[in-house]
Amino acid sequence: MTSLIQITQTDGEQLIAEFFQESQGNWRSERRYYTLPEGKTQEMVSFITIKFLERGSEELGQLAQLHGLGDEVSLTCGAKITWDSKDSVTDRKQSQGSTLFGVLGKIVYRDRGFATSKPVTAQYYFTNAKTLCLKTEYNDSVFEEELKLIGNNYRTRQSIISRAGEQLMIGQYLEKRIQSSDNIHETTS
Repeated sequence: MTSLIQITQTDGEQLIAEFFQESQGNWRSERRYYTLPEGKTQEMVSFITIKFLERGSEELGQLAQLHGLGDEVSLTCGAKITWDSKDSVTDRKQSQGSTLFGVLGKIVYRDRGFATSKPVTAQYYFTNAKTLCLKTEYNDSVFEEELKLIGNNYRTRQSIISRAGEQLMIGQYLEKRIQSSDNIHETTS
């Protein structure tokens, strides 16, 4: 017997599917992290690739298994995000990797978190059709993130990391879509 949740997509699931589809492509992300309360800053440039994942994709099946959701549960959509980051001041490589996002109801399932390689979940909501908000909690920390699509070629992001009610870090990002004729690893300011 097929569960109703597998065949009925919620309004939130429709919005997040559209958000992931509109975000698909290559992006250059200029990032600034503020460590609180002292205000120490770190500036980075990341090159990001976002791939939309449809229900039934192999990646979403693996993600569902990782979270122990069972074979009868199908994530409605998702995204695979890969990145390559470097410090924009020293030009030193900082990190590279990938992560999977999958959606079911009002929950985003991830194969890893911001500060852990373990699977995590986040609650999500939209303030409008172009602004996705995520709240993830693990290891006594809270990660709040807002992602906003601005036209077809820009995104802004803001992340706030807190522990025990105290904000520890704020991350701000400006992301520009890289057109196919652009060099993905061009690092002009």
